[in-house]
Amino acid sequence: MLQTFDERNRDILININGELIHRDNAGVSPYDSLVQGGDGVWEGLRVYDGKIFKLDEHLDRLRRSAKALDFQVIPSRDELVEEIKKTLAANSMTDNVHIRLTLSRGVKITSGMDPRLNQSGPTLIVLAEFKAPVYADSVGDTGLSLMTSSIRRFPPDCLDPNIHHNNLLQSILAKIEANYAGADDAVMLDQRGFLAETNATNVFVITDGVVETSRPIACPEGITRDTVLGLCRVNGIPWRERDISMTHVYNADEVFTTGTMGELAWVGRVDGRAIGGGLIGPVTQRLKELFTVLTKTEGVRVVG
Repeated sequence: MLQTFDERNRDILININGELIHRDNAGVSPYDSLVQGGDGVWEGLRVYDGKIFKLDEHLDRLRRSAKALDFQVIPSRDELVEEIKKTLAANSMTDNVHIRLTLSRGVKITSGMDPRLNQSGPTLIVLAEFKAPVYADSVGDTGLSLMTSSIRRFPPDCLDPNIHHNNLLQSILAKIEANYAGADDAVMLDQRGFLAETNATNVFVITDGVVETSRPIACPEGITRDTVLGLCRVNGIPWRERDISMTHVYNADEVFTTGTMGELAWVGRVDGRAIGGGLIGPVTQRLKELFTVLTKTEGVRVVG
């Protein structure tokens, strides 16, 4: 699965610390913490008909992650929203848009690891692109194909997954394995051998009508994940969080993934094995429909 280039993004303007710059000229300093050590936090936002779904939840997580990393200056919610609005307006974007919001520790006075070298405040990047949900061209009639990666997710005492940070090498290495295996994405396990997530999304399994997902120990408390659990609660769909082994995955009636960019995407095969009957299952289909309704009725208006 490789996303195609959207020609509408050819001349987009990227917002870096409030300055709108053509994509061909945009850049950050070699002294920026993102370049020096991947020292930053990020969020993916999605625009539906002028509204950003779960905007405040995403901004709260961004600010929590920055606080966990001891950023000395963190933009307020209103400051972040203002820069998002400015970027969308400059690019005439109102719908089917993905925003990558990045906040780094900022520029250092000299190269080095020590955060005390950061004395000028953070760097804020707002990158908005016209972009369909990431799996839109992949799911089709066969669903996603996943493979189990050899790369393990860190536990909280190594690098807490609930810090939504920019160091994505674990995910990239797992994605490389998936590419070579001809799969769409990679399933990643925790250090005990239980399901954590994929390289990009949370994972749900459904067995006998019960929706199950991993406890957020080696996977983040995903916002789309929480939305799905909320839909289960409101609509009387049985659910639980627990340790899930690959045996449970292979024997599941249905499997799907969740994420801001991928929304809800059903899984047809894992490690070459067909899941359920090899067709999208009824519970997954219902949750997809409920989620679509939610994105049309909720959200914070930012344009239009």
